[in-house]
Amino acid sequence: MFACFRRIKKCQLRQLMMMCFLLSVIKVYWESLDKNVSNHVKSYSFRLLNSLDFISSNLTISYKEAQKFSNHRYLINHEEKCASKDVLLLLLVKSSPENFDRRQAIRLTWGNEAYIQQRFGVTVRVLFALGIYPQPVNRRKLQHRLIVEDKTYQDLIQQDFLDTFHNLTIKLLLQLGWTHTYCEHARFLMSADDDIFVHMPNLIRYLQEINRTSVKDFWIGKVHRGAPPIRKKESKYYVSHDIYPWFLYPDYTPGAGYVVSRDVASRVYQASLTLNASIYIDDVFMGICANAIGISPQEHVFFSGEGRAPNHVCIYNQMMTSHGHVKDFHELWKLATDPEVQQVSSGLFGKLYCTIAKIRLLCALHTVNTYPCKAAFL
Repeated sequence: MFACFRRIKKCQLRQLMMMCFLLSVIKVYWESLDKNVSNHVKSYSFRLLNSLDFISSNLTISYKEAQKFSNHRYLINHEEKCASKDVLLLLLVKSSPENFDRRQAIRLTWGNEAYIQQRFGVTVRVLFALGIYPQPVNRRKLQHRLIVEDKTYQDLIQQDFLDTFHNLTIKLLLQLGWTHTYCEHARFLMSADDDIFVHMPNLIRYLQEINRTSVKDFWIGKVHRGAPPIRKKESKYYVSHDIYPWFLYPDYTPGAGYVVSRDVASRVYQASLTLNASIYIDDVFMGICANAIGISPQEHVFFSGEGRAPNHVCIYNQMMTSHGHVKDFHELWKLATDPEVQQVSSGLFGKLYCTIAKIRLLCALHTVNTYPCKAAFL
């Protein structure tokens, strides 16, 4: 009986060792393939960016002309929000006037400044960037409600432009201008949509580590390289040849969520003062501004861009952002920040389990708009 038990244990051990070996081979192969692809993309992207210098030069306009895009009056403002000189992260959330529930959910979960200060001992400032409600019928009623909301939470900044999809670039200019005027000392700036989930503990730990290196030229997110303009008129992302006549955009990160260092935020702001902001896709305009100052975005595999990350304990451990959340903020926040999340992936068996789970979740052929397959091996 004892000998039989020993044979079973040996058999299980051999199976485990074989699985570890196979996973190691897959990882080595994937990293080798990924390195070759990455080097090719970087080389191609470098040549492409050099060839796209003419875009920013052709979009350059006078400072006076550019003012018509950014010279909007503040209706709600908080000049003192960044009074603390030790701000690690300024987080500007693009929101629409009517999205009260989303803002409240963010305040109670990943955008809770008091929680971040207490848990990590760092200062993060969260503000919601708004225009005015586009429909005149309910505009006054909604504006009154916004004023009441802001008196309670003091975290709204609003200018007098219509809050529509085609004014997203103006909202980006609001973010850049407010940062430059009132919070230029923040070490990092994050721009995010109000339907994105940010795993704040993971992000704070990451930024704290990056901050120790006095990093510059830092811009991370999910990167779109060599993306072409959409020319189909039925698409909301349609851009005409008159607005943008070229066949490729500079590299950019989706506006759903990305992070830049303060030097990049400052230089992009300066570039925006003399560039034609009539292109209403804000993340593309961000890419044009960055291209003008010679900055390229860096890929971070756990920024989901436009996609929604899989709900799994092995994903939460490394998640940075997940897009497309409206009603599940509270549930996801509770699951993702559960102390047991760290324990699941600890140790040899935990790491092996999570690697297998992530391969199944991220490397399936039908998987789209989520983290890339290489994230399974990190």
